Amino acid sequence: MAEHHQHLFHHNKDEENPEKPVDYRKDEKHKKHLEETGGLGAVATGTYALHEKREAKKDPEGAHKHKVEEEIAAAAAVGAGGYAFHESHKKKDAKKLDEEAHGKKNHHLF
Repeated sequence: MAEHHQHLFHHNKDEENPEKPVDYRKDEKHKKHLEETGGLGAVATGTYALHEKREAKKDPEGAHKHKVEEEIAAAAAVGAGGYAFHESHKKKDAKKLDEEAHGKKNHHLF
């Protein structure tokens, strides 16, 4: 009996129809959107971390709670920034593939 796995995420619709050409420009735009979303997430969580730092100074009784939340927000900001950086590289790869698909060749001698 063959096993069939349901894929909730990472399901590639192009696997069903491999003859369909890949639209690299659309992929590049999608990666750009994800990069910008990651950057906005980094800004938002960084701002929240600064807010919690300020609250820790204002509220001495709950300072420990605010410091913990500040550290969590700071870690999330670093993660979101890393995600944006990752998507930036994926966007560059998609742009290069689009250029190669449309006949532009890179001749690097050095």
